[in-house]
Amino acid sequence: MQTVNQRPFRILGVQQIAIGGTDKSKLRRLWIDLLGLQFKHSFVSTRENVDEDICALGGSSNEVEVDLMQPIDLDKKPAVQHTPLNHIGLWVDDLPLAVEWLTAQGLRFAPGGIRPGAGGHDIIFIHPKASDEFPFSGEGVLIELVQAPAKIIQSLTVTT
Repeated sequence: MQTVNQRPFRILGVQQIAIGGTDKSKLRRLWIDLLGLQFKHSFVSTRENVDEDICALGGSSNEVEVDLMQPIDLDKKPAVQHTPLNHIGLWVDDLPLAVEWLTAQGLRFAPGGIRPGAGGHDIIFIHPKASDEFPFSGEGVLIELVQAPAKIIQSLTVTT
């Protein structure tokens, strides 16, 4: 097992915050109409049981995506409306390497593997609960790791 000092990837910053509810229009009223976030586009996935609006705050490399999500079917899983703060997304500089290393450390990932996400970047989810096989998890929080594009990696890389 490698030590933390040998971690072969870096978490660069917050990529997204995903907020779920049973009625996306109420979320839009708060986040877009009242708070002024910029609407970017919508994304629908029956596989993920989600109808979401992708919004943004900030700009350039400091932009944070805010996803306003409702389930397509209230009776199906995943239940994106539970809990209202559904998940947090983190930019990572090398997603495949991060997944390989974190898996070797015993971190549990949700089913589905690395795949294209709503924002157009490759993603994977860290499972919120540990298992016998994988003793580490998001400790109750669903965490999305998002492959950062080159411009984000460059702008968020701290030189020493």
